[in-house]
Amino acid sequence: MCRITAAGKEAAVARFLQEFPQAPRYGRDHPALRGCDDITWADFAGCPAGVPALLRGLLDPAAACEAERVLCNVLMDGVFTLGPAMPAALPFLLRLAADPAVPVRTGLVEVLLVVAELSHPVDGGSERAIRFLGSDREHPERARCRAVFSEHAELVRGLLDDRTLPDGLIPPDERVSLLQAATP
Repeated sequence: MCRITAAGKEAAVARFLQEFPQAPRYGRDHPALRGCDDITWADFAGCPAGVPALLRGLLDPAAACEAERVLCNVLMDGVFTLGPAMPAALPFLLRLAADPAVPVRTGLVEVLLVVAELSHPVDGGSERAIRFLGSDREHPERARCRAVFSEHAELVRGLLDDRTLPDGLIPPDERVSLLQAATP
């Protein structure tokens, strides 16, 4: 399975900061990012300390697309594997996705749909599912993400009811998945 190394994540953040040095200054006072600097991101296995710069980069029109791409790579440990920092980042992603002024809002909603799907429990009786996705015991970030979705259920429902999002952005099966992730 394709894994993203800690060194690769650090290098990606460094490249982003070199290409968009102004990005970390965006959104310093944005309410959606309140508290992102208080988290010691490097304490999460394989997570670079530069996550707040990437989160702020989502608000910079010039850097937003690249910030989203790098942030997704930083918060995921592989194609179908949430990284240990995802539950800590999820409240910020939810609040940013709820803000129509965020340049990559549609992309963030799509990220949330993926996180919701990947946070569902894996059928412990399915050897194939466990081989492919790993057991829930090996991936506690799934349950932690579900807890965050549940804690922010009002934001989730708001996104599902938001008429400013493009029609068809959240297909019916993904609506169900997102609601299930937000239901305790």
